[in-house]
Amino acid sequence: MLGEYDLVVRDGTLFDGSGADPFVADVAIKDGRIAAVGKIVGRGREEIDAAGHLVTPGFVDVHTHYDGQITWEHRLMPSSNHGVTTVVMGNCGVGFAPVRENQRDMAIKLMEGVEDIPEVVMAAGVPFNWETFPEYLDAIEQRHADVDFAAQLPHSPLRVYVMGQRGADLEAPTDAELAEMTRITAQAVAQGAIGVSTSLNMVHRFRDGRPAPSTRTAAREVLALAEGLREAGSGVFQLLGNSDVSKEDQFEMLRQIARTSGRPVSFTFGQSPMAPGEWRWTLDQLDAANAQGMTIRGQVIPRPPAIMMGLELLFHPFAFHPSFKPLTDLPLEEKVARMRDPALRAQLLSEEPDEPNPHFRAIVSEHDLLFPLGDPPNYHPDAGDSVGAIAAREGRDPLDVVYSLLLEKDGREIIYRPLANLEGERFQSVGRNMLKSPHTVLGLGDGGAHYSSICDAAYPTYFLTYWCRDAESDRQIALQDAVHQLTRQPAVAMNLLDRGLIQAGMKADLNVIDYPRLNLHAPVPTYDLPTGARRLSQNADGYVATIVSGEVTYREGQHTGALPGRLVRGGRSSLEREAA
Repeated sequence: MLGEYDLVVRDGTLFDGSGADPFVADVAIKDGRIAAVGKIVGRGREEIDAAGHLVTPGFVDVHTHYDGQITWEHRLMPSSNHGVTTVVMGNCGVGFAPVRENQRDMAIKLMEGVEDIPEVVMAAGVPFNWETFPEYLDAIEQRHADVDFAAQLPHSPLRVYVMGQRGADLEAPTDAELAEMTRITAQAVAQGAIGVSTSLNMVHRFRDGRPAPSTRTAAREVLALAEGLREAGSGVFQLLGNSDVSKEDQFEMLRQIARTSGRPVSFTFGQSPMAPGEWRWTLDQLDAANAQGMTIRGQVIPRPPAIMMGLELLFHPFAFHPSFKPLTDLPLEEKVARMRDPALRAQLLSEEPDEPNPHFRAIVSEHDLLFPLGDPPNYHPDAGDSVGAIAAREGRDPLDVVYSLLLEKDGREIIYRPLANLEGERFQSVGRNMLKSPHTVLGLGDGGAHYSSICDAAYPTYFLTYWCRDAESDRQIALQDAVHQLTRQPAVAMNLLDRGLIQAGMKADLNVIDYPRLNLHAPVPTYDLPTGARRLSQNADGYVATIVSGEVTYREGQHTGALPGRLVRGGRSSLEREAA
């Protein structure tokens, strides 16, 4: 019968998200759900010919920062450009709720410092038509987007909301204040927060160098949040740990959170340049903790997370030099013309950076970790291609090499600075082990943050090409396993049990992919944020269609105008929400 289904995807090769072998079948969709999988006799009001293409569930990204972006725009890019159909935001203990009226400026400045979102963008874009976290959920529930979105309660604004200025000043809470944090956490989860998040890492600071409010909290405060999850009987706990303490103490904190909350715990997991072999120990601890009945997962990104530097971007090795500051806001063409002046070049090469944040100073100064990115982007360059190596070969000052690189492509060259997940010259051995552990989950794309310095949210496209299609045999991950890691595995990790599988009754989120044509482009700056501010965008070829709740949102990478994405409350499936 014509129009028996809303949409039928015909003859695709289904990688159904379970990790099972692929099979050729049709997928019929009705009322936002998968109605049938197999040979579909009935017709759809709309049909997609997927013959010769992959059909996968929509991808789930568990680590984003779209908390502000969802309030001012409807497309959660760059995630939605890469097959992602569900995002989880509110990670790392930062966000915009709960917040009192006199604390809004502090929330904005904290997000500017930690997540590199320009203050003017947030001041213009975030409406702050809420105070409590449940009110924030009610506000964003009115928003329609190109993907579904779920929110976690962030620790830093919670701390300031309860303690006032004392919370921002890193003072210790009273017993009454701890009890209030527990109460608010339980209330937020009961009202729809998917969990709670915190950061204990001193890399998270205000732009002026002050530590984020959560970063120096004692264990009893962290466990007060965990107690809130226990009282709610739901939710997940996300943590960026304190790298200033021993690995034993860091992992013991994860165990305490898991024991106190009785809920799943995940943490940022990478290979630190300061402790290159520590990831092996951490994998062993994950195996042991999960064998003891705890649910602890390491969030990993399948490539080196990286800073992108350039004359159009926030960072480059001269950005903090006094003589560059008058050039910062000039149009690129004028900036390049000024920098071609030999006198200015000599002046900039003679100066030292003027920047209060030690993390920012460090990332621009390690010349053996600076590389031209290229297009297509090369995330695994040889050590001999680094700025430091070029300088040594040519007998030049490394900063002189950087200066020359920044002027290439009329000032549009991007310099790639990997931050972690490096072992020797490459990521392979670390990646093979971290990515294949049953106790890790893909994430850390940071979509919605670091607009002018990081573009890691394209990791699904990278993962499917570098680790699967284009992989040498010694690093290759089977495609059905990779799809499982992008879909059902992160959905289960966040208790989003109605998605991540191509199966009758599941939410109809799908990708149709022309796999041989799948290709990742280099990121480029665009000027489409509120106030015309800049962000990095990154596109891909090969996504024939992306489908959210049965509606086609993207065709060949172009937005159709459909906005079926909605708030997902509290880790409940949409079936459970309808029943409620």
